Amino acid sequence: MGFEMRAIIRSYDGGQSDRAQVEDLERRCEVGPAERVFLFTDTMGDPICRIRNSPMYKMLVAELDKELVGVIQGSVKVVTVHRHDDLMDLARVGYILGLRVAPVHRRRGIGSSLVRRLEEWFIANDVDYAYMATEKGNEASVKLFVNKFGYSKFRTPAILVNPVHNHPFHISSNVEIQKIKIEEAEFLYRKFMASMEFFPHDIDNVLRNRLSLGTWVAYPRGESFGSKGQVPSSWAMLSVWNSGEIFKLRLGKAPLSCLIYTKSSRLMDKFFPCLKLPFLPNFFHPFGFYFMYGVHREGPMSGKLVRSLCQFVHNMATKSKDCKVIVTEVAGDDTLRHHIPRWRLLSCLEDLWCMKALKNEERNTLHELTKTPPTRALFVDPREV
Repeated sequence: MGFEMRAIIRSYDGGQSDRAQVEDLERRCEVGPAERVFLFTDTMGDPICRIRNSPMYKMLVAELDKELVGVIQGSVKVVTVHRHDDLMDLARVGYILGLRVAPVHRRRGIGSSLVRRLEEWFIANDVDYAYMATEKGNEASVKLFVNKFGYSKFRTPAILVNPVHNHPFHISSNVEIQKIKIEEAEFLYRKFMASMEFFPHDIDNVLRNRLSLGTWVAYPRGESFGSKGQVPSSWAMLSVWNSGEIFKLRLGKAPLSCLIYTKSSRLMDKFFPCLKLPFLPNFFHPFGFYFMYGVHREGPMSGKLVRSLCQFVHNMATKSKDCKVIVTEVAGDDTLRHHIPRWRLLSCLEDLWCMKALKNEERNTLHELTKTPPTRALFVDPREV
C-alpha cells in the first residue's frame, strides 16, 4: 500500500516530457500472450492516438518520484444494449484500455490506483457501464478487474488476423463488389445492425472519420443493390478502418517456427516469383494494419460473399506502403468467423470482455447481460482497437 500512496495519479498533460515518458513506457511493455508472441506499440508521437477519435476520452498517468510508471486510457460513447425481457435500449459505456505499468513497479498497487481513478471519471460523466478487453489467459488482468474490482465476464469474441501477401487474390467473376456512399452505409447499418450488442449510436461519425476508408457490399453478379435499402437474395457488407495511420505494431517475440516460415517464404518468392507463393511480411519492423468493422451478411451465399470482400480488402492492402495485416473481431460463437481468413499464430480466438455496472439501478441489468447466452452479433468499434 505504501507504493500505491506514493504514486501520484494525474491527467496526461500532452507536454513533451509526458509524451516521451509514455512512449518509452509503451516500448517497455509487451502486448499478447507470453507463450506465443509479444507485440509492441509505436504511437508515432501521439500517445492518445487510440482514443482521440472517440466522442469523449481521458488518459491518466501514475507518477513516482517524477517518473511516469503507469498509464491508462478511457473513452465514453453511447451504444445499444439488451436489457431484461430482451428489450433494446441505449446505454452510456466507458471503455478501459491501454493499462500499462512499468515492469519494475508492478504488483505495487499502481494499476489499481489507475483503474479506480478512471472509474471515478466515468461516474462523473454519467457512465452506466465500464468494460474492458483482455486476453482470456491474462491472469493478472483478469484477477485485477474481476476479483478486485468486481467486473463480470461478458463475452469472448475472436480477434482474427491475416497477413497481407505480395500477390493479390483472384476474386470470382460471379461476385459484384461495390463501394457505397456514407449515407447509404449509415442507412444499412442502422436498418440491419442497430440491434447488435454495442452498436455505436454515432455510427455516422465513425463512417465519416478520415480513417474510415469506405464501405463495400458484395452480391451475386446479375442482381442489383438498391439505393433505398433494397437488397439482393444474398449479400454482405463491411467497412475498413486504417489503424496504421495513427499507430504501428512490431513483433518482439515469436516461436522459431514463425521465424523459419517467414524467412523461407520470402526466399521462395524471391527466387521463384513465377510460382506466386504467399510470403509473410517482416513483422519485426513497425507495420500498420487495416481493421474490418461492421461485417454483416445475409442469404444462403453470404459466406462466400464475405470471403470475397476479405479478398478485396487484402488486394487493397497490397497497394499500401506499410499495411501488413488485416484484422477483424467478431463474437466468439458467430458463424461469420468461419468465412474470414485468418492466421492462427497471430489471431486470438478467445479474447475476453468484462463489464461492471457503475450505477445501482444497472446492476440487475448487468446480471441479465452476463448470464444471457451470447446469441447476438457483436459490433466492435474501430475507434477502440
